[in-house]
Amino acid sequence: MLEIGKKAPQFALYDQNNELRKLSEFKGQKVILYFYPKDMTSGCSKQACNFAELYPQFREKDAVIIGVSKDSVASHKKFAEKFNLPFILLSDPDHEVIEAYDVWKEKSNYGKKYMGIVRSTYLIDEKGKIAKAFSNVKAADNPEQMLEALQA
Repeated sequence: MLEIGKKAPQFALYDQNNELRKLSEFKGQKVILYFYPKDMTSGCSKQACNFAELYPQFREKDAVIIGVSKDSVASHKKFAEKFNLPFILLSDPDHEVIEAYDVWKEKSNYGKKYMGIVRSTYLIDEKGKIAKAFSNVKAADNPEQMLEALQA
């Protein structure tokens, strides 16, 4: 995980509407930047739906929610439409941003080792610095955890 207090790495990635989005456009707002393994899977769907459910409360706190995975723009579009997600989903197929935020790690499933995204979430403050960092988060609980982090 990246160090608290450090400047958050800048990025420019395409969202589910094929618009180029940059971290710099959210200066002056808090950003919940969450990294998840894959669209349409049970854990990732639960996490996204819980963020969507709490979305009005995040907006009240002037926080933007951005989800990032290596899925395509088209996959993100289907995911956002299926679950009516009101926030930004960024496509990082080359995992440049995923690696910049130190969430691309060796994982293991049934003894088989592979590289993948470790479900992680960063809270970036209004000045673009890392305020909080959470690794190996529980998909269902992470949105509530981030709302609490905003209130702290």
